[in-house]
Amino acid sequence: TEVGILAKSYIDQGRLIPDDIMTRLMLNELKGLDQYNWLLDGFPRTVAQAEALDKVCQIDTVINLDVPFENIKCRLTARWIHPASGRVYNLEFSPPKVRGIDDITGEPLVQRDDDKPETVTKRLQAYDAQTKPVLEYYREKGLLKSFSGTETNKIWPHIYAFLQTKLPDVSQKDAATPR
Repeated sequence: TEVGILAKSYIDQGRLIPDDIMTRLMLNELKGLDQYNWLLDGFPRTVAQAEALDKVCQIDTVINLDVPFENIKCRLTARWIHPASGRVYNLEFSPPKVRGIDDITGEPLVQRDDDKPETVTKRLQAYDAQTKPVLEYYREKGLLKSFSGTETNKIWPHIYAFLQTKLPDVSQKDAATPR
């Protein structure tokens, strides 16, 4: 879409998508979901986005994953993709059999522009500057729950247990592993 192309231009430059564009995209996606439980990842990231979301939705809980930026940077910059299929490899924990080559086709892998080290660093700095006020916004409302760690398999059990207190009807089969 036109808005998607505009959003991609910001991401490719290592910039965060402006509030008005991001809010329009997200609120449009949330229309008609009021009878469901849902989880947002990375939105809202500014107080303006949080206030816009609060006007149309009742937020029950905000989860903050407190992971050191260096860990995030290492994980993202180790990600490589096979553009034709969308297969994703990570040099640290899910590498291709031959470095830089897709396991199935033998074609070269590429690193997305937004996974390059300089772009990731810029995005993380912008995220940090804009997100701290959002965390405080939700902390003041009594909605914030933070989880600290460096590995998914160590943080996830704590998040899952917490979510069980919020959504006790979530089945073990559907929620036992992160996606």
